[in-house]
Amino acid sequence: MTDDDRFSKDFRDPDRDRHHIQRSEIITGPVTDWGTDFSHLDPEWLADPYPIMDDLRERCPIAHTDRFGGAWLPTLYEDIAAIAYDTERFSSRSVTPDDFRPARDVAPVGETPPLSSDPPFHHTARKLLLPAFTKTAVGRLESGTRAFCHSLIDEFEGRDVVDAARDYASQIPSRVIGDMLGFPPEDREQFRDLFGDPQNDLSARDKRIEYRGKIFVYLLAQVNDHIEHPRDDLTTYLLNAELNGRKLDPNHVIGMMALLFAAGVATTYAAIGASLWHLAGNPQDRERLLAEPGLLPTAMEEFLRAYAPVTMARLVKEDMHWRGVDMKADDWVLLSFPSANRDPAQFDRAGEVIIDREANRHATFGLGIHRCLGSHLARMELRVALEVWLERIPKFSLQDESAVVWGGKQTRGPHTLPLRIR
Repeated sequence: MTDDDRFSKDFRDPDRDRHHIQRSEIITGPVTDWGTDFSHLDPEWLADPYPIMDDLRERCPIAHTDRFGGAWLPTLYEDIAAIAYDTERFSSRSVTPDDFRPARDVAPVGETPPLSSDPPFHHTARKLLLPAFTKTAVGRLESGTRAFCHSLIDEFEGRDVVDAARDYASQIPSRVIGDMLGFPPEDREQFRDLFGDPQNDLSARDKRIEYRGKIFVYLLAQVNDHIEHPRDDLTTYLLNAELNGRKLDPNHVIGMMALLFAAGVATTYAAIGASLWHLAGNPQDRERLLAEPGLLPTAMEEFLRAYAPVTMARLVKEDMHWRGVDMKADDWVLLSFPSANRDPAQFDRAGEVIIDREANRHATFGLGIHRCLGSHLARMELRVALEVWLERIPKFSLQDESAVVWGGKQTRGPHTLPLRIR
């Protein structure tokens, strides 16, 4: 059985051959001690994780929990980077912690290649997608993205308050990814709900299977339509691409399409929303960007550092003693890039947002072989979204700070962001 054959079975049945870790099931309820019982799903973490991260770096830099069948949370940049680069001891075959683990034989392909792939398959799978995400390829999408941002703001006419998360930030990446893949524009709301809804509750196995089934049905229909009616888009490109001398199985194409939405919609949505939230609550930074528009690329990198949305995960391959803790095979390890970006050993005044910060080698797009291949696209969307907003709505403020709702499990950002624009 080839890697591609194995993958096609895994995506159709996402829980095929998954095994339940008997040490502990998912534990619900409030966290009792963040050093020994953490949960990235806890409302306190979702609302404001940064004080928790700061505390853990001081007293328990590698936290542990029995939730999710056993998991670790390193909080220092140095430790997070070491794990991200270490593919010998940590596997990427699944990057979403729950109480089920995918069977080890799904490696090196994993559930959503190349994000979930281990070497040597990872390099080949990633290489297939690289041409679509070069600076040149992304540059061709900028004018359409800018026009769409303007059209969204046109719809604000006559309104004093808008939900910048729902009505602006969430709309942009789903449109861009959908256009890249050649999906019908009229399906925009449908695939935004499927792939960009951070409120989806997938904690229960039956809900997870139902959700994956809906995604599969929708993407299979798109693949079949592209097979019958090829056109110049990323879906047709993937259907014609070859891996090890043979065309990709359609299910492999579906998995890569699902990855593009999962990795490219909620993440960019969160980054745009967090940036607007900061500017709405910090008028001095907003006024400076209006006066010095050339500063925006630097400020944008600082927003990405300070409000990094993504926490990824790895699975420990074998029992081992690692930097003072005893990790067990199939323990989860959460790679909190937001925590890495707030480590004072790595960044001066790490807890402050300094929009003219020059030295800013942040980890927002990941580290190691899985560094986000869509970083050029994400940066373009964020820059254009902010440029258009500041051009069209130079003065705006939070309507009510208490009405802002943050969340998103492994991708944290504002889900509700009421801004006063008049």
